[in-house]
Formats: sequence, structure tokens, C-alpha cells
Amino acid sequence: MRQVICPPSPSCSPDLEDFPLQYLSLADECRSETAAARSTEVKSVRAAAMRSSVSFHLCLLLCACLGVACVAGVCVWSSQWRGGFAWGTSGLKFNWHPVLMVSGMVVLYGFGAVVYRVPLTWGGDKLPWKLAHASLMLLALLLSVVGLCAVFLVHGAERIPPLYSLHSWTGICSVALFAMQWAVGLGGFLLPCSPVALRVALKPLHAWLGASILMLSIAACISGINEKLIFVLLRTVNGTQPYSSLPPEAVFANSLGVLIVVFGLVVLRILSNRNWERPEPGSQDMVYRPLLQEENE
Repeated sequence: MRQVICPPSPSCSPDLEDFPLQYLSLADECRSETAAARSTEVKSVRAAAMRSSVSFHLCLLLCACLGVACVAGVCVWSSQWRGGFAWGTSGLKFNWHPVLMVSGMVVLYGFGAVVYRVPLTWGGDKLPWKLAHASLMLLALLLSVVGLCAVFLVHGAERIPPLYSLHSWTGICSVALFAMQWAVGLGGFLLPCSPVALRVALKPLHAWLGASILMLSIAACISGINEKLIFVLLRTVNGTQPYSSLPPEAVFANSLGVLIVVFGLVVLRILSNRNWERPEPGSQDMVYRPLLQEENE
């Protein structure tokens, strides 16, 4: 029989003069106290894990809803107040710019950043999820490039100087950093010839730069919304109220900017929580377990 060793305590430390039967009784009491303490600790750990899992899924659901709301909001703004979409007409061509930049540099980028946090991706091979991450990021980059092409074509047709505002500087820097980040990530994490030491060295820099690009993109989007409102609501034209009087378009576009900021904060919250990171290979928690699944002790 396995011997149970307990720390000295008034309830389970017999004197030398005790009878053997009394010692056995105290040993049974010691074992029961140890089992009760272990059971309490296990329940506490499970409760903490349950709360963390519920918080994660709520944040993930909120992230998805905010992302859809951001894309829907910018589409409504461009179609309801700015005349809709067209590639041939110069003025309507510009409306593709906010839609593609918000959809690519903010929403798809945020979804691609949190794909590794989903617990269902923890089990099995990591390669499919690397490809999913890279594909979402590539799609976001392509949408952003098309959005930049739209605004450059409009500026060229209307003889407007390009890259003169802080919004344009922030936006072009975020897209350039994004392109560099994607290329380095492809070479460092997807190519089989890349050494493990390089991947280990690149991982923290890749994560930090990814969060920084998201913050830059959000700054570019909200500054672009503000700049557009100032231009189109500068003075009363065709019955349009000035920006300072907060017409319905201004209220809607300002609310869209707030939604974009909240979406970015939720994504950064998911990325910054170390308890929601994908476990490293070899970890005992590598296999995904559904919520509330009981363990066999």
C-alpha cells in the first residue's frame, strides 16, 4: 500500500505513545483532509478556467459583431450620403477607398490576427491555421492596395496633390509596414527552409509589429473619416448643414469611427491576454477540450 506523508498538524500528527489503531485512524483523517484540499484546488482551477473561457468567447463574439458593424456602417455611409459606388466616375470611385480600407486594414486584419486564439485551432497540425492566417492577411492587403489605387486615381483625375495630409501619411505607412510584415512572415514562418532559431527570434517582433500596424490603421481610418467630413460639410451646399452643427451624416460617421476604435480595442484585448494564447508544442493543454468537459482523475 502507498504510504501517505502529511505535514505535521494538530489533527494528523500522532504522538509516539499512541496505539496503532489510533494511528491508523489519524492517518485516514489525514488522507481525507488532503483529498478535500486537492478537490477544492481542482474546483478552483476549473472555475477560473471556465470564467476565462466564457470571457474569451464573449470577446470573440463581440469582435465578430463589431467587425460586421464596421463594414456595414462604412457601406451605408458611402451609399446613403456619398452617392454610392462606381469605378468609372471619379467622384463615386473615391467611395471605394473607405470601404476597402476599413474592410481590409481593420476588420479582416483583426480577424486574421485573432485566428490563433480560437481554441479549436489548438489541436492537431498548426500548418492549416498558418495558411488561414496568411490568407486572411493577404486578402486584407489586396483590398487595401485596391483602396489606395482608388484614391490615387481620383486625386490624379482631379489634380489633387497626393500624400499631403497626416491621414495620408499614416495610411501609406500602415500599408507599407503591412506589406513588409506579410513578406517577412511568409519567409520566416511558412517556408520550410526557414530555421527554427529564426522563427523564435521573429515571433515576438512579428506579434508586436502586427499590433502596431492595427493601431496605425485605426488612426488612419478615424482621421480619414474626420477629414472627409470636414471637406464635404465645410459649408452649406445644396442644403447640406455644416459639420459644426452635427447633421445626421456627421453623427453617423462619427459613430462609425467610435465603432472602429472599439473593434480595435477588443482585438488588442484578445491578443494581449496570455491565457488565451495558443499553447506551445509539447504543452499538456495542446489538445482542445470543450467547455465544462469533466476530467477523469
